[in-house]
Amino acid sequence: MERNDYKLDAPKLLRDFLVYHETIQGHSKKTVDEYYLDLRNFFRYIKLERNLVPRTTELEQIPIDDLDLELARSVTLSDVYSYMSYLSRDRAKHANSPSSGFGLEPSARARKIAAIRSFYKYLSSKAKLIAENPMQDLDAPRLKKTLPRYLSLDESIQLLESVDEPNRARDYCILTLFLNCGLRISELVGLNLTDVREEQLRVLGKGNKERMIFLNGACRAALDDWLTERSQSAAVDRNALFLTRRHTRMTTDAVHYMVKQRLKKAGLDASLYSSHKLRHTAATLMLQNGVDVRTLQEVLGHENLNTTQIYTHVDNAELRMAASATPLSKVRRKKQSQTGNQSIGDLGGGENSGG
Repeated sequence: MERNDYKLDAPKLLRDFLVYHETIQGHSKKTVDEYYLDLRNFFRYIKLERNLVPRTTELEQIPIDDLDLELARSVTLSDVYSYMSYLSRDRAKHANSPSSGFGLEPSARARKIAAIRSFYKYLSSKAKLIAENPMQDLDAPRLKKTLPRYLSLDESIQLLESVDEPNRARDYCILTLFLNCGLRISELVGLNLTDVREEQLRVLGKGNKERMIFLNGACRAALDDWLTERSQSAAVDRNALFLTRRHTRMTTDAVHYMVKQRLKKAGLDASLYSSHKLRHTAATLMLQNGVDVRTLQEVLGHENLNTTQIYTHVDNAELRMAASATPLSKVRRKKQSQTGNQSIGDLGGGENSGG
């Protein structure tokens, strides 16, 4: 089995870049690990294409501990596009599955492009190891824009009203926070008792960025019910806000499972929805009820406004009003008379409304 700890395995050139992202940029360990895996795979491909290893070598077996600045500097845009072609045609979707299909989705390829682009930006702009950034004009794959799936207001109420024992207070509180505050699942499982501060909730988001979320009456009531029950539990993790039946901190897997079970209990299609879809639901309901997109950006903890703006396409009442505002919105095709001589074009008036 391959080790994936960049601090132990990565060559110095990559390790310095990854340390910069983890310590200075404040990216999470998961993000940095993904950068490492993406860059490792890329330079394995480059070594194979440059005949620096025998052509019969399996990509996963190519070492990159000898990666140096000379090789990194020699990479061109053409090399990257060749690598993208390999990923889209020949790369197994699931490397460890014998029945895997081939060709990564555009979103997966885009993530790898982002890692390569970030690495070369670091070499040129931060470390000053190369004079020019060869990836300055690197294009990412076009991504198909899809609207986020979400529960309607009635379905959200249906979900909450269906929560019963066991673990009613805990599960109701979790679902209430998802649907009202739009938390990420990683943020929810990371919550501690000390993060509940009267009418506010301290949330530690991506990149260890802290934000404060105001708690409405429903959230505060649900938290009070759960905290009363929790205070009677001998918690293994004394800090954790949400506990399992074994009194340990709830994991993301445990919350995922709980949400799926509660969706089924409510008669909703659990295959279509998840804890992340509840975050989408919170965002959509806020926008539908007058919250502006920049405020929503703060609530959700999005670094980029573009990430938040996807929700504006889901159900934009102002766009609907604009479509109805034109005077032509009342025009209807006249039904043809029995004589066949009646014209088309009616502004919705009475019998004498002209034509």
